Amino acid sequence: MMQVRKASERGVAEHGWLSSRHTFSFADYRDPSQIGFSDLRVINEDRVTPGQGFGTHPHRDMEIFSYVLEGTLAHSDSMGTGSQIKPGDVQLMSAGTGVTHSEFNGSKEAPVHFLQIWIVPDHTGGAPAYQQKHFDEADKRGRLRLIISPDGSDGSLRIQQDSYVYAGLFDGDESATLALDKNRHAYVHVARGSIELDGVKLEAGDGVRLRNPQSLQLTGGKDAEVLVFDLRSQELPQMP
Repeated sequence: MMQVRKASERGVAEHGWLSSRHTFSFADYRDPSQIGFSDLRVINEDRVTPGQGFGTHPHRDMEIFSYVLEGTLAHSDSMGTGSQIKPGDVQLMSAGTGVTHSEFNGSKEAPVHFLQIWIVPDHTGGAPAYQQKHFDEADKRGRLRLIISPDGSDGSLRIQQDSYVYAGLFDGDESATLALDKNRHAYVHVARGSIELDGVKLEAGDGVRLRNPQSLQLTGGKDAEVLVFDLRSQELPQMP
């Protein structure tokens, strides 16, 4: 079963320094039909003007990762981490018992465009942790590259949930097929460009829920960047 949600249907937040689109209910955007999907709780597409950003704020019991599309995101947290996150980098923060952090546009001249994604962990508590890794464009070109997994396999970042995240770049004749285990859900988010998912045309910002698919196929990309989430077979996350 495939359920498409167009980019234009997402929640909108405009704050001058921040332009944000919310795939699921977040902050002032509330839609009971869009609480989350399986353990996937948040996909925010954010554009932040030069020199601006999110001041220090807390999180707990959430797996949070940032995926930069353009520009530089400057991160600082209460674990003592200070980092610059650029296109190709994947940053994963396990909030655990509690962490504070800030995120700012790392440039005084150019905007930053990134996705921030939340996944509910498989347990509450635990020590906060930070991971970051760069995945080369060639590693994602014409294929789905595993970037996050519960066991850190194939050089991926390790998440505290039975979730797998893949990233891929597709253009022209490039294509990829992903087989899923029985009784799994999947979510596909088009970060930019356009692509076909099992023959259905998708544009930047579109998202697709797939319930118990045996596989999915991506074809016909035009400068496309895609994230695919392999998730537990359940409808809503258990909120901490």
